[in-house]
Amino acid sequence: MAKAAGPAAVRERVRAFALGLPGAVEEFPWGESVIKVNKKVFVFLGVGDGSHPLGLTLKLKDPEAHAHALTSPGAKPAGYGLGRSGWVQVPLEEKDAPPADLLCDWAEESYRAIAPKKLIAELDGG
Repeated sequence: MAKAAGPAAVRERVRAFALGLPGAVEEFPWGESVIKVNKKVFVFLGVGDGSHPLGLTLKLKDPEAHAHALTSPGAKPAGYGLGRSGWVQVPLEEKDAPPADLLCDWAEESYRAIAPKKLIAELDGG
């Protein structure tokens, strides 16, 4: 059985996946990494320098995905009122944290919730 990737490797995999989506760019407001499309954040990656626990925050509008994300160890609705809009904060350093593949699926869902229809069509090959 393959050894699970550590939190930093999982964070980097999600970051690379998100940056591969059409029109996605990385910016560093507040000294934290965020991935944006059309000037709007779809993944908060926080800081990766070891000063804070690793985690990410995503917008999950699909009720099933949102509920599933909240069952992750330590997951909670995002602060600053973002939780009311479907944003979920998912820690990566908890035992049994979600695997990178699932987090990439959630990053794509968050992208689809934020991105313009034109870029979603490009993602879908249209």
